[in-house]
Amino acid sequence: MNPVESVIRQEILATGNISFARFMEIALYCPKIGYYERSSAPVGRGGDYYTSVSVGPLFGELLACQFADWLCHSRSDALSIIEAGAHDGQLAFDILTALRRNRPDLAPRYGIVEPSTTRRDWQRAKLDVFAGQVAWFASLDEMPEVSGILFSNELLDAMPVHVLRWRGGQWLEAKVSVAKDHLAWCEVFLEHDLGQPAVPAELDPFLPDGFQVEVSPAARCWWQTAARKLRAGNLVTFDYGGEMKDLLSPHRVAGTLRAYRHHQVVRDVLANPGDQDLTADVNFAEIKRAGERVGLKTECFASQEEFLAQLVPRIADWNSERVRQFQTLTHPNHLGRAFKVLVQSR
Repeated sequence: MNPVESVIRQEILATGNISFARFMEIALYCPKIGYYERSSAPVGRGGDYYTSVSVGPLFGELLACQFADWLCHSRSDALSIIEAGAHDGQLAFDILTALRRNRPDLAPRYGIVEPSTTRRDWQRAKLDVFAGQVAWFASLDEMPEVSGILFSNELLDAMPVHVLRWRGGQWLEAKVSVAKDHLAWCEVFLEHDLGQPAVPAELDPFLPDGFQVEVSPAARCWWQTAARKLRAGNLVTFDYGGEMKDLLSPHRVAGTLRAYRHHQVVRDVLANPGDQDLTADVNFAEIKRAGERVGLKTECFASQEEFLAQLVPRIADWNSERVRQFQTLTHPNHLGRAFKVLVQSR
């Protein structure tokens, strides 16, 4: 039994069961021992999964082009770029390097929202060359209001989710317990404060027993808090997911919750907590509504392929390596179709 599983079992013994959201929170973020805390390199060829950042610096260069354009059209004087969930700081490094090289006239302040002291240490080491230009905030609440750009890349999919299953004509919550000395699922009545998933009532008769969806109040709450911090500018996220109609497709009867280890999908999400990544597709319909409820306007919801393709003319010196990176970032069979881009503005 690894240290993370020991922490999880202690909580279960104290309460009888825990939500999967709590299981995911401990497995990924438990200080010092959680999955995202124990290693600065779970991504790339030697890790468990690839990201747009691990493909190479082109992703950061393309974002720098778009961000520069948005900042140039802003009417505010003090402009910032704020990245939430910067992991090891590589994307910040790529963006700042591209801005310094191509748009030295801008020099916006760069902020990173990072609750983990461990990850802040990784980021400071990576961004040492930009010392003085970068500031850190432990949370959105600690951060002042922003004029400019507040963005994240593959952050919302890593926020804890509750697992709901359609059973006998009603939604139940699948929680985590211990059975025969193993971590196991148990289903309980849905608590009122969690609420019903946004599934059209007319679909109820057609949902098969056991149909699973994941809901993330944490992601919805985070997006609304971020929206309230945006005084003027753009709130942007890159992540994989879709709208509710996508998440209710017949081939998603088991939901979208999954684990990754050594670049392989692991269906047993309760196995080896702390040693594998956990993720679920983002419900962008809920995220869009969350922003619009606090006054944001949806400017763009597109695939990563569509969003990055319109930035191609901004890159002058193409070579074979840049072409390879671009193909990986945009090809439907790689990252282009699965990843979506949501841009909202105030």
